[in-house]
Amino acid sequence: MKQFKRNYLFITLSFVSILASCKKGKDPEFTLPTQGVYVLNQGNFNQNNSTLTYYDYRAKTTTPDLYQSANGSKLGDTGNDVGVYGSKMYIIANNSNRVNITDAKTAKLTKQITIAQPRFVVFYDKNAFVTSYNGTVSVIDTASLNITKTITVGRNPEQMAISNAKLYVANSGGLDPNYNFDKTVSVIDLTTLTETKRITVTDNPISLAADGYNNIYVISLGNYADVPAGLTVINATTDVVRSKPVVNLGYNIPIAAHGDYVYFPTTDNKIALFNAKTQTLERANFITDATAVTTPYAISFDNLTGYLFIADAKDYSSNGSLYAYDANGKRAYTVTTGINPGKIAFINK
Repeated sequence: MKQFKRNYLFITLSFVSILASCKKGKDPEFTLPTQGVYVLNQGNFNQNNSTLTYYDYRAKTTTPDLYQSANGSKLGDTGNDVGVYGSKMYIIANNSNRVNITDAKTAKLTKQITIAQPRFVVFYDKNAFVTSYNGTVSVIDTASLNITKTITVGRNPEQMAISNAKLYVANSGGLDPNYNFDKTVSVIDLTTLTETKRITVTDNPISLAADGYNNIYVISLGNYADVPAGLTVINATTDVVRSKPVVNLGYNIPIAAHGDYVYFPTTDNKIALFNAKTQTLERANFITDATAVTTPYAISFDNLTGYLFIADAKDYSSNGSLYAYDANGKRAYTVTTGINPGKIAFINK
């Protein structure tokens, strides 16, 4: 985990999932379908202090670690990803080499699956897909909760995104001790569950997002020397690199897309608003009030409430915060989280 300790405690992999639309924000008090929001707190590497914060929209109450409360045991070391799919929640504990599968509403453990250094999880049809630093993607049947197939991809795969019945996997090579990074994105056919090709992008790709215009956005960290961090846009219909827009990338680089927009942090910790339709930067900062985010570590959007959530890791060693922003970019409320809040997931009624 040499490279992890060197980079990933300071450069987040987030997320992420789905982000902001331009619909008018709603008060969670009056939104019926959504029950609450989970925040997976990464904790500190090798300290086994990952936690799962839960905020209840209606009661406006916070449970600091719902996993510990529900199971009487710790979640694991280095919580890296969380996803809700149907009645189950999948929690990745990277340094504990396991996937915790729980009841989505109670966080009560259903099953633990051992995978070597698991990283991220996404879902399609009846399967969950989990990347592993050993260069594979594990396919988990969401009914039996068993691994049914293991797909070989590039070195040290990170985040994934789905578009046009294809799974795109960022192959980082981030653990290479000589900084000889991978620079490919694997394409997996979700019908045959086989890798069909690898697309060359900028060195050390880690973060992916898919928009509604058949584009995959890939953020790469570069090689920390003569190859800078960069953004690559792939056409998900042809699997050809469409462009490499010049953008101002921050050190914490979660990226996500929703509707016409793509969102990512900049070097001054603002949240850039990139127009997916025109492929241009529309606004330097989504946030329009006087509030600021110290260390943006995860971003996600609740489609049912219309709120954009940003997790702030602050100093990486103390409790972080979860900020809720309305569609106009104004902060509505704040929730205290655990250390290094790195992923966000929503649970509905």
